[in-house]
Amino acid sequence: MSAPTQPLGDADPQAFAEDGMFGRARQPRNPISHAQIEVVLSRSVAGIGLVFAAQTLPLMLEQLTVRKTEESLLMAGLLGLSILVFVVATIIQRGIRATALAVSGLYLIALVIWPVLMVDPTAVLDGKPWLWYICTVATSCAAIALPLFWAAAYTVVAPVVYGLLRILPSGGNAEPLLALLDVCYAVLLGGVVLIIIYVLRAATTKVDIAQSNALSKYSVAVRHHATEVERVEVDSIVHDSVLATLLSAAGVHNAKSAELAATMARSAVIRLQEASAERGLNDASVAVGTLVERLRAAAFETGVFTITEHCVAGLSIPEPAAEALYWASVQAMVNSVQHAGPAQSRRLTVGGNDQSGCTIEISDTGCGFDASVASARLGLRVSIHDRMASVGGIAVLRTSPGQGTTITLDWPQPGARAGIDPVVEA
Repeated sequence: MSAPTQPLGDADPQAFAEDGMFGRARQPRNPISHAQIEVVLSRSVAGIGLVFAAQTLPLMLEQLTVRKTEESLLMAGLLGLSILVFVVATIIQRGIRATALAVSGLYLIALVIWPVLMVDPTAVLDGKPWLWYICTVATSCAAIALPLFWAAAYTVVAPVVYGLLRILPSGGNAEPLLALLDVCYAVLLGGVVLIIIYVLRAATTKVDIAQSNALSKYSVAVRHHATEVERVEVDSIVHDSVLATLLSAAGVHNAKSAELAATMARSAVIRLQEASAERGLNDASVAVGTLVERLRAAAFETGVFTITEHCVAGLSIPEPAAEALYWASVQAMVNSVQHAGPAQSRRLTVGGNDQSGCTIEISDTGCGFDASVASARLGLRVSIHDRMASVGGIAVLRTSPGQGTTITLDWPQPGARAGIDPVVEA
């Protein structure tokens, strides 16, 4: 009949791997943020504006013959220069809104003063004013530069001003219906661009808010986890060192035992001071071979444990996991020496496991005990169970009266379900 099995730890190692316990904290990937979408939108508008301005240039030169040359060239040059400056601003990511506002403002001024710059304002222009072909560029720049209300107002006002110009002789003396159709077309096109820009901005703002909330919750969870790990460590030290020191001091009956109690007290103070020192998450690794040497030294002090190792060459584990495995193993050996009574053999075996981690088995052929009372034992619960759980490992106890005791420490936990209370299996 096999000895009952008692799982002493049930933390999910994947959860610890994700919150950074074993290494550098993994940050979530950055979504398309508000700043990034602004870059995409502004550069798209700048590219379209540059193309439209280049296409408009031949028509502007053609209509220059019926306009005041110097003033018209100055107005066209200022408008073209503002578009070029806007393009540069989107590349260097400086002054985007100011230059976009300049494009929109200069375009509106150009519409208003168009009749004034004609050689003969009463002469009918052949075709449409060249300003028509960059109307959408101006409304798009307004959408980039202005708040929603004013951008929407500009999207309506600029086409309406053009429509009024269109029915004048200097604008081509178009029929009111044709001018109205041009206005409606420009308003609809500008409105679509405006909606796209502000919908994308609103969506990315929500994404940024969600990311900020997620990062805040992540930070809180990491702090809570660090606090819990510290609590487990301090509890373990209190049991391993302080309580053992007090018991040793209470049983002093000669000079040698008094000296031993004093040594234990100094060791307990040092461990408490180390525990109070500031510590953070790191990605340091420890070779399992180094862990084995430390366990050999600890076992040598007991004088009764045989240490064996297999498949540990080149194997490394995170430093927090190595520390937890070491101290849990030491506590298991101490428990065996103190409570198992006479035993024919006591062994500690260290090896690798299928999760690229480490498995340590501490066994004796002593008196054993009832596994159902394991949860009431401070040494098992605090110094072994909680210590392993705090780094994503698990401790499994197999014992029964007269059948010896075996404690298996696994890191990371192999396939156990998180959140399930320890149970005893037959």
